[in-house]
Amino acid sequence: MRRRKLGSTGLSVSEIGFGAWQLGNNEDWGGMDDTTAHRLVAEAIDAGINLFDTAPNYAATHSERLLGEALRGKRAGVVLVSKFGHRADGTRDFSVDGFWKSLHGSLRRLKTDYLDVILLHNPDSQLYVDTDLLWAALQEAREQGKVRHYGASLDLAQEVEACLKNTKSEVLEILFNILHQDVRRAFTLVREREVGTIVKVPLDSGWLTGRFNAQSRFNGVRERWSVEDITQRAKLIRRLSWLTEDGSELTHKAIGYLLSYDEVDCVIPGIRTHEQLSDNLEAVHHRLSLRERVKLEGFWKEFTENGKNLLPW
Repeated sequence: MRRRKLGSTGLSVSEIGFGAWQLGNNEDWGGMDDTTAHRLVAEAIDAGINLFDTAPNYAATHSERLLGEALRGKRAGVVLVSKFGHRADGTRDFSVDGFWKSLHGSLRRLKTDYLDVILLHNPDSQLYVDTDLLWAALQEAREQGKVRHYGASLDLAQEVEACLKNTKSEVLEILFNILHQDVRRAFTLVREREVGTIVKVPLDSGWLTGRFNAQSRFNGVRERWSVEDITQRAKLIRRLSWLTEDGSELTHKAIGYLLSYDEVDCVIPGIRTHEQLSDNLEAVHHRLSLRERVKLEGFWKEFTENGKNLLPW
């Protein structure tokens, strides 16, 4: 497993991280009992993964609890990332008081006295203002040693720019994949500020594995897609068939695309089974050529009309 520097934080992170949204989340994803969760974390560490990303609302706090159990005795060797703002009951709270309660709850469940990174979990745009008391609280938590670095999880280039221009964020978790490339427009600023980046939803919730088609129907978290959304995505996936003409897997090319950018430090696909973990790890051996990357950039520019018509997440 290769490692990259997480921006200017001084942390060294595996190119493939562990997205823990599914960990312990049997209700949304199915087939995820505690024994499976513990085994997957152990296998990931054995394979060289050292960054684990979770949040209080993942599996209604159970994701954090399971990570805390699975990482007992191994804390010093991993980079723990959690978030705040979205609570276990589905409500949102970005208040200063809410931050402290959320942070202390995360530390307790993760069985640690500090987080390597804490992120605002997709906040409203008005929170990207350095005069907001919330950012002062984040800085205070850092001075207390409860947080080493902070930033935000966000989706769009304009959000990246607002966050970096108005706050002291050092790490961003960004929505970025072949079908969602808008954040790439802010990469110049990311380089200038030496900000660490963690890529979420790298496989577009499964579409970039090649498993779905126009007849696919979903429940749970994927139920958000309408029939029209499914039809559109299926057409786009068919247009990517040239990527796998060399016999490679779409999953590997999709992750390889992300890792072709120096601005990307870690990619965190969700992991629910041993097979998914192995498949994700295999992607580090599949690097894209510059020609392939340029062609994928042009593909996104064309179907979004240069970013004017973005796909719904």
